[in-house]
Amino acid sequence: MWTHRSWQGRLLAHPLPVHERLRHYAGWCDAVEGNTTFYATPARDTVATWAQQTDPDFRFVVKLPKVVTHERRLTEVTEPMRAFLDAIEPLGPRAHALWVQLPGSFGPEDVPTLARFLRRLPAGQRSAVEVRHPGFFTDPRAAQLLEAALGEVDAEWIPFDTTAFFTIPPTSDAERDAWTKKPRMPLRTVALTDRPIVRYLGRDDPDRTVEGWQRWIDVTAGWLREGRSPTVFVHTPDNADAPTLARRFHDEVRARVPGLARLPEPIPVAPTTLF
Repeated sequence: MWTHRSWQGRLLAHPLPVHERLRHYAGWCDAVEGNTTFYATPARDTVATWAQQTDPDFRFVVKLPKVVTHERRLTEVTEPMRAFLDAIEPLGPRAHALWVQLPGSFGPEDVPTLARFLRRLPAGQRSAVEVRHPGFFTDPRAAQLLEAALGEVDAEWIPFDTTAFFTIPPTSDAERDAWTKKPRMPLRTVALTDRPIVRYLGRDDPDRTVEGWQRWIDVTAGWLREGRSPTVFVHTPDNADAPTLARRFHDEVRARVPGLARLPEPIPVAPTTLF
């Protein structure tokens, strides 16, 4: 996301060389979803530049390649997983969690496969699973089965909250596109570990986005008071103002939990001048 076109020259300096773009993004937010890794495992040298541009406490939540999760459905994945883990090794402590996003067809009957896969991950490597099969949200027994598998390896269940987005029909091209692609999952606000991860989708209208995230302000503040360390990603269909919205979310949480550290100061888009 640090190369998002609508941010260039407005939120992030432009033009920037490739090896500077993430550093400027990290001035806005201290975490990022590694979504591009879903489509292809990056070169190890490329990942090394990501580490060089970020502080050790910056958080990457890196999505597993689709060949692992969607094509092979977590079976016979030794080689692609070995290549992926080797590629992201330069991140060191920045690799906050492996993001296991599963297709909607991966249902409760597949939980044993997920459990076997998670047990084979390297010791100490955190993982977080996003499921999209309705059964996990409507059948308490299916939810318990998944929670048991995740709890065995201290893995988190990532909720993708689209409830605010689907409240009213779309009003923009970006919203209409998201309307046909994003999953409609029931709301889930339960944390399984001390490092919960939330993905929230609002609207292109900032006021509606802020209105929809109020429940997450309460939940996130509560987690912090319990000693947890949550990571929250704020999206809108066009993502044009996602960094500013993320900072606003952080400010609202910080108003409830004053001990929460401030976010970094963004690098100026253009040099300051006297006139």
